[in-house]
Amino acid sequence: MMLPTLGDIEQARRNIVGSALRTPLVRLNMLGAPAEIYLKLENLQPIGSFKIRGATNAMAHMAPEQLARGVLTASAGNMAQGVAWCARERGIPCTVIAPDTAPDTKIKAVERLGGRVIKVPFEQWWQTFVDRAYPGIDATFIHAFDDPNVMAGNGTIALEILEDLPEVDALVLPWGGGGLACGVAIGMRALKPDCRVFAAEVATAAPLAASLAAGSPQNVDYIPSFVDGIGSKSVFPQMFERARELLDGALVASLEEVAAAVRLLAERNRVIAEGAGACSTACALTGNAGSGKVVCVVSGGNIDASRFCALLRGDP
Repeated sequence: MMLPTLGDIEQARRNIVGSALRTPLVRLNMLGAPAEIYLKLENLQPIGSFKIRGATNAMAHMAPEQLARGVLTASAGNMAQGVAWCARERGIPCTVIAPDTAPDTKIKAVERLGGRVIKVPFEQWWQTFVDRAYPGIDATFIHAFDDPNVMAGNGTIALEILEDLPEVDALVLPWGGGGLACGVAIGMRALKPDCRVFAAEVATAAPLAASLAAGSPQNVDYIPSFVDGIGSKSVFPQMFERARELLDGALVASLEEVAAAVRLLAERNRVIAEGAGACSTACALTGNAGSGKVVCVVSGGNIDASRFCALLRGDP
């Protein structure tokens, strides 16, 4: 599948006006950090996640007859909300295939938006990404990451970052399926090729780092945790090839480091970040993204209130 171009990203920016917000870029309020860290606050989107960008752009490219069939996606929660939001705006049905480990907060949010959720075991959920369909559901499938229109929508984040911080030295972006990191990297490579772009993973589910180290897609052990928006057992082969071409590497934070980042963002910047959203900051705080001006994309803030409170207390 082709990669989007800078022109595609610029068109996506026009397509998402009125749906996605132009989110702020703010400095992390922390003394002694290894870099000058900035936060791109995608948790402030209407659905609490950057996913509204890609979902909106994907549906903007659909023909009326495709939309009339309704839409289907596979998601642990945030892409599901993005697709459900856009489907509601268009008055069409939306079905979501979710893993049985998906948090109730995200499932209930999809249902509030009018989406139908089908929970399945993890392996069956992952197979839906491969098949781009689900048995018995006749609807147009929107892939959460392996779709050039979704990546182009995500890539609009690069345009905004460069407008706000032209001298950025590095970006750190959570890696789930790769649609965010690759989409933003395409825009950055076109406009500021000397900016380093890193994927961020959590140690309990870090297939990209293992795959880049081995030089080929690898399977890893997957341990479910509060970092539910990213991480899987493997990397799609085509996304691995894109990552190898576009990214400067994959950074990995421990579960404890991500939990500490959730607390830090809340205490210092009053930012509510889910585990995936805080992972980029956790990785930047290790110093492995380098010094200088480092932008961390806070990809989402959809976290169960009880889990968030437990993390603030420092509970395991």
